[in-house]
Amino acid sequence: MNDYSSGTQATVLILFTMLVTVTLLMCVMAGPDRDDLTNFYTGYLTLTPFQNGLAIAGDYISAATVLSTTGIVALAGYDGYVLAVSTALSLVLLMFLLAEPLRNAGRFTMGDVLARNMPGRAVRIAACVVTLSATLPFLVVQLSGAGSLLTFILDLPHVAGARTVCIVIIGSLMIIYAALGGMRGTALIQMIKIVILLGTSAVVAALVLNRFGWSPGNVLRAAQHGSGAGPAFLQQGLQLGTSAVDRLDFIGLQITVVLGVACLPHITMRLYSARDVPAVRRSMSWAVGTVTTFCLLVIIMGTGAAALVGSQSITAADPQGRTSVLMLSQVLGGGHESAGTTILYSAVAGMVFITLLSSVAGMTLAAASSLAHDLFAHAARRGHVDPRTEMTVAVWTSVAVGTLAIGLSTLVQDWNVGVLTTLAICIGASAVAPALTYSLFWRGFTRSGLLASLYGGAACALLLMVFSKAVSGTPSAVFPNADFDLFPMQSTGLVSVPFGYMAGWLGSRLDHRRRAADSLENRRLYEESEARLLAAAE
Repeated sequence: MNDYSSGTQATVLILFTMLVTVTLLMCVMAGPDRDDLTNFYTGYLTLTPFQNGLAIAGDYISAATVLSTTGIVALAGYDGYVLAVSTALSLVLLMFLLAEPLRNAGRFTMGDVLARNMPGRAVRIAACVVTLSATLPFLVVQLSGAGSLLTFILDLPHVAGARTVCIVIIGSLMIIYAALGGMRGTALIQMIKIVILLGTSAVVAALVLNRFGWSPGNVLRAAQHGSGAGPAFLQQGLQLGTSAVDRLDFIGLQITVVLGVACLPHITMRLYSARDVPAVRRSMSWAVGTVTTFCLLVIIMGTGAAALVGSQSITAADPQGRTSVLMLSQVLGGGHESAGTTILYSAVAGMVFITLLSSVAGMTLAAASSLAHDLFAHAARRGHVDPRTEMTVAVWTSVAVGTLAIGLSTLVQDWNVGVLTTLAICIGASAVAPALTYSLFWRGFTRSGLLASLYGGAACALLLMVFSKAVSGTPSAVFPNADFDLFPMQSTGLVSVPFGYMAGWLGSRLDHRRRAADSLENRRLYEESEARLLAAAE
């Protein structure tokens, strides 16, 4: 249980109520018309580059980034620093390599991009399957974590019943935001979130630096002592280990984060809401600047938590360190029951709450959009669907996806589900990234290669993850008492990412030999749209 007064708890509840009321009103006011697909999927292209940049950054910075990365920095030091830098680099890579071609090629979903030169039901279905495979694990992690975090924040008994109620509340709000708000409504929530997130994090980071005389060296020395690791806090190995295999696992994890995070469908979907190429370029500039600033603040807050709270207290509250920033705010506030503690803790709790809400809403919208647009409108009905009907399907698929995520999160709330975050990112790096890069930049890419990269990369990541150390064989695994860890790493990226690219290349080369006519047609379609795709030329 937390050590704060009933006044602090009342303040937190009032703040939560205000945030829910304001965001719900904004969703209802900004919601699309019932038959306006463009408004629902893209916000009718009305967002300015600054607004869209904040929305991209808001979708990009999930609760896992805010809480888990801060906890890894607090507990693992150097490993957390590299993870925070890799998170920022992933968006930089998207900005320079994929953002403009994606905006030129896409309309509403990732399926539109992939089916541009290779139309057909198989491509749409594959895009939908991979989108769900990447977003649903993230949703389950966010919602199951929300149960534990809200019981901690609200000082509720940490029992299954209280956590289930919190999961259902967050999940219900998530469904409402996605179903009623569409792209524009969720974008407004992301903007509110990013303002609160940056403002609160900057205050906490400034208080940490002020406590140590604005000297980063003093903070690092105190963090080494507070972590109990000494000089090892600033060396690689505290998170995954120091053996040769562990070091390869660490490298593979960073490669996966750099290639996978920015390619997740709920991130790339935001690019289609930019009006034109200059707008998407300016939007990405705002997004990269915002995310880079926040990752720097995460490093300061995580290091401050190690220095002022200590690893023993952090792991006692949560073994993964997800409550470290909340505990840090209690220490920085000025003491038990002080006004400073009440204000700062309430602000950080509000930041966590709005982050949870907005993150799951964006993921739900991406999954529902793919089901309604790729699977229903194009794969099932071959594109001959009334806009009002597709809109209705999108709303109800939001409800279905949200309900499924709530049910799964309730079932696994007692598990260590952090592995699902790694799985989602691995699918992004192993399936989505190869499919997008080949589709956008390789003339010889074929339908068989596309399906091979999507299904092959996703299946390889899933199979290796099931038999990895993250699922069994270690005390921190999902099933610590089981032992079927045939794959000696916790991240699959070192194997599954090359496999995804190789599957796409090999499928295309074999397709060229078997079906020369279809391959030539795919190449012709690519060449016809190449100028517009890469340079936005008419």
